[in-house]
Amino acid sequence: MQNIRIDLPAAVREKVATLLNARLADALDLKLQAKQAHWNVKGPSFIALHELFDAIAGRIDGQADDMAERITALGGVAEGTLQAVAGRSTLPTYPVGPADHVARLADALAAYGKAVRAAIAEADALGDAGAADLFTGISRAVDKDLWFVEAHLEQGR
Repeated sequence: MQNIRIDLPAAVREKVATLLNARLADALDLKLQAKQAHWNVKGPSFIALHELFDAIAGRIDGQADDMAERITALGGVAEGTLQAVAGRSTLPTYPVGPADHVARLADALAAYGKAVRAAIAEADALGDAGAADLFTGISRAVDKDLWFVEAHLEQGR
């Protein structure tokens, strides 16, 4: 950890940076999963899903950037390489071949949302209100994206 002037103890900043790096890995994985769905979706709702999946990838990219910048602001190192993400992501593996992209992306968003909600409590317990607030904003956005995706699972009911 770099020596910085933020008034959180180095041990706290290190734990929060580790937490943020864990969720950063999930975010970067989720962004790529959303792009995989965006590129490969087919069917009668193609254009709506194609655009929705791309918008979600864009929002997740912004969330990843916010997390990485918080890590570095705390004096840590943002670990966003492919190798770091592959070794750290907690999301379910996304298929490369044909898939029900709506259901698969809904599953990934739900898993990410659950991990982010746990991170809110953990950051709060560590005493970093800034990181807890960051995770709270991400949680709201992910829940909204999940709602949009799940609406497409309701077709025909």
